[in-house]
Amino acid sequence: MNPLLQRLNPYPFERLRALTKDIVPNPALRPISLGIGEPKHATPALVEQALCGNLQELSGYPPTAGSAALREACAGWVQRRYGVALDAATQVLPVNGSREALFALAQTVIDPTKAGATVVCPNPFYQIYEGAALLAGADVVFANSDPARNFAPDWSAIDDATWSRTQLLYVCSPGNPTGAVAPLDEWKMLFELSDRHGFVIASDECYSEIYFRDDAPLGALQAAKLLGRDDFRRLIVLTSLSKRSNVPGMRSGFVAGDASILKSFLLYRTYHGSAMSGVVQAASIAAWNDEAHVIENRALYRRKFELVTPILAEVLDVKLPDASFYLWAGVPGGDDIAFSLGLLAQYNVAVLPGSLLARDAHGVNPGRGRIRMALVAGVEECLEAAQRIVAYTRAHA
Repeated sequence: MNPLLQRLNPYPFERLRALTKDIVPNPALRPISLGIGEPKHATPALVEQALCGNLQELSGYPPTAGSAALREACAGWVQRRYGVALDAATQVLPVNGSREALFALAQTVIDPTKAGATVVCPNPFYQIYEGAALLAGADVVFANSDPARNFAPDWSAIDDATWSRTQLLYVCSPGNPTGAVAPLDEWKMLFELSDRHGFVIASDECYSEIYFRDDAPLGALQAAKLLGRDDFRRLIVLTSLSKRSNVPGMRSGFVAGDASILKSFLLYRTYHGSAMSGVVQAASIAAWNDEAHVIENRALYRRKFELVTPILAEVLDVKLPDASFYLWAGVPGGDDIAFSLGLLAQYNVAVLPGSLLARDAHGVNPGRGRIRMALVAGVEECLEAAQRIVAYTRAHA
């Protein structure tokens, strides 16, 4: 067996299942889950129609690079959304969801023969970053979230010696679980570090279309263009239809950026056997080419957050995030695991303890004392969950 597999940590939901295996939730209340970030809004009809109308694509092998039509649809969306022009043939590559690409990219760009090969990522974080780094033979260094900066990662805590060993930096903007969005000055700093030390930046932007203020979140490609980096050197952006278009089961997204990196990435994925089905490609084209369903989807999330956040703020340390569909809330007493287990047992509401999403780094676990709540269900169900959380918290004040 690959010995690097022994370096992997259990996934947060595996750890939570172990913690809750002996809990019998209150049977008088229907279960409500705010734990998993799986979109529950309806899949757009235009996507379903495109899937059903292109079943003939099942009769042939799809190209790993995707069809020209799909790459052009992805590039067209980037142009409309960010004002960035891409060469669809060399700077865009369809992938089977951002998870696959986040993992595979590390296998492509990490050189484990170099002493001290390092990957830097935010903390708390999406666990694929860590697993991808470890299986690529690298060490992981974490940048803890800073409560004073709306829980954005404190990249300044990483010393110059670490940056000099870094080969890959994962950025998540809007962030999971905090919802923080990287501003232009932060991108400028990260690009300068990349220039100085030669590492690749992977910008995970799968939550970019769920936001709560008038201005859409800044993307890394957009930031690069504003800073005169039109070649997108050492920059790869990853995005997905899962959250934007409520199609997590389609496993469809794309990566874009540095053409030289994407050339190597395509070579890796050709051997990896990760071509996207032609049926999914056709449905993806329909999704990327339509914005009406995205606007409707965002309005649904905005309504939920406008209603739920003030209710929870009565008892928890929580406020509206910059973007994403999570609330990142501090709990009374600071024990996120005890709070989550008690809430499940007494009020049949599942949330994710923040400490399970983070690692001990720089002397602390930056997720400790907080919980992540995914407001993915309908408005009434999210409101009921919020009311139960308030009742539980007040009962244990």
